[in-house]
Amino acid sequence: MTDAAATDAAGLLERALAEEATKKSGLVWVRGSGPARAVWHVWHEGAALLVGGGPGEQPLPEGLADGGRAEVTVRSKDKGGRIVAWSAAIRFLAPRSEEWEAAVAELKGKRLNAPDAEAMPERWASTCTVVRLTPEAVSTALPDTSLAAVPLPTAATTREPAPAAVPRLLLKRRRKG
Repeated sequence: MTDAAATDAAGLLERALAEEATKKSGLVWVRGSGPARAVWHVWHEGAALLVGGGPGEQPLPEGLADGGRAEVTVRSKDKGGRIVAWSAAIRFLAPRSEEWEAAVAELKGKRLNAPDAEAMPERWASTCTVVRLTPEAVSTALPDTSLAAVPLPTAATTREPAPAAVPRLLLKRRRKG
């Protein structure tokens, strides 16, 4: 096998790893020009599809621009550790285009806990962005340093404090068992 053929084979294996890992992972970490953000996605026709940025949907990472680049880190669904990272070409899909309709059909089927399942495509067309991330370069090398980061600020909160009796009820169950 020549060096060029070996390089091509290694590239194909890395792309296959990126595709398979991304398909199986529930979340990927995406970084535009700002900090990385965990987002749910769907793998469809050779790319990761995201929807967000609108009311009731996930926030998209800062700095995603149509025609730009993003870094995607894929984690293990079982252990949560990094498996592979890949750089991606970013493309925003035009609402109601043929490609957008196919992407939304895939995303709609995987969207959990949607308050308006039937009206969701219309809401996405008017208030959200559907993003296609197509892999360009894959890296299986692990970084030399920790990639730990301070959590991003969020408006998410718990609904209310747990009732005072909950800890006692939980402790009683453990003692009886």
